[in-house]
Amino acid sequence: MLDLWQEIYGTIKRNKLRTALTGFAVAWGIFMLIVLLGAGNGLIHAFQQSASERALNSVRIFPGWTQKPYDGLREGRYIELDNRDMEDTERLFPNEVIKSGAIVSQSNLTISYGSEYISTTLEGVSPNYVEIETVKSASGRFINELDIHNRRKVIVLHKTSAETLFGKSRTNPIGAFVKVGSLSYQVIGTYGDHGDQGGQKAFIPFTTLQTIYNKGDKLRSIIFTTKNLEDVASNDRFASEYRKALSRNHRFDPEDSGAIWIWNRMTQYIQSMEAMHILTIAIWVIGIFTLLSGIVGVSNIMLITVKERTHEFGIRKALGAKPRSILWLVISESIVITTLFGYIGMVAGIGVTEWMDSYFGSQTMRAGMFEQTMFTDPTVDLTIALQATLTLVIAGTLAGFFPARKATHIRPIEALRAD
Repeated sequence: MLDLWQEIYGTIKRNKLRTALTGFAVAWGIFMLIVLLGAGNGLIHAFQQSASERALNSVRIFPGWTQKPYDGLREGRYIELDNRDMEDTERLFPNEVIKSGAIVSQSNLTISYGSEYISTTLEGVSPNYVEIETVKSASGRFINELDIHNRRKVIVLHKTSAETLFGKSRTNPIGAFVKVGSLSYQVIGTYGDHGDQGGQKAFIPFTTLQTIYNKGDKLRSIIFTTKNLEDVASNDRFASEYRKALSRNHRFDPEDSGAIWIWNRMTQYIQSMEAMHILTIAIWVIGIFTLLSGIVGVSNIMLITVKERTHEFGIRKALGAKPRSILWLVISESIVITTLFGYIGMVAGIGVTEWMDSYFGSQTMRAGMFEQTMFTDPTVDLTIALQATLTLVIAGTLAGFFPARKATHIRPIEALRAD
């Protein structure tokens, strides 16, 4: 066994540059595969994390402008959503809609407590708002059905807003009363989200906001969660039927996509997952072809090695060496090169993914009132890294096997005559 290692070492030492270039091709193939997979996983994990924080079966309806004339009315009319639309959402679609709600807003308001104050926007919402958006209760409670029904003057503050208003006096915000303009609201809870910055929105019952700020029955948007809609086709059919239902309330063309805007998270999620699947396939294809370049490099070096040592193999066979020993010598050299440099490439690739995780894993992008993480856990499962390395070793072994097998079948006299 020691003789075998000495022979492999001697061969590699005599061909340092060739071995280094071949090894680099092997290491680069493994390295690029792991780095590409890691980067792709970072994007996919960030998307999945963002999706898990919101109800995927949620829909938001926004008002729009008609783009087609209809029933004697000209195009360009603004369609305002109202309470009737929200109620019809549940009444007309009991098999598709779980719970509907509404959002109304009033901006440029001042909330004060003692000498402290903040400028913010009041958001009138329904209880199911927390199921649809990334609003997590920090203390107290959120808006409930009794608040909606009784039009209570209660308010839920962002935790940083609560700290600004109550921090100096060290008052527990829950149960305290704050002033919004000239009106008093009781704080029933605080919340947190990804946009932990001052001046966040404050939530009150949407019925309270409609009454106090003379909104009538008008809504900024309708929100609801769905059921039995698990693919793009069924969601598209529902959207078409829903648009027809609202067209009867507001007299616009049922085919007019501009009259109302339907934002369906499930449809977006399915389409995004399809895109992520294509991205994963593309990364694997690029990585595998990069890996193949390393395998081709090993195969070429083995072919050259066998050709250069054909004369030596003839002498060995003439002295009584068995074909199996010659075959094992060449294959061992191939295994050593692919294993050594494959391991180097694997370690380097894992190191880069860990660096990406530490440097880019905390990077966020502002998305409305929230901060969106764009890159999360860009790492590769160790099993995949080992499998890729093992695949390269096996391929390198086969790359050395075939030229070596050909050499062992050459008759000694022919081998001795070889250049």
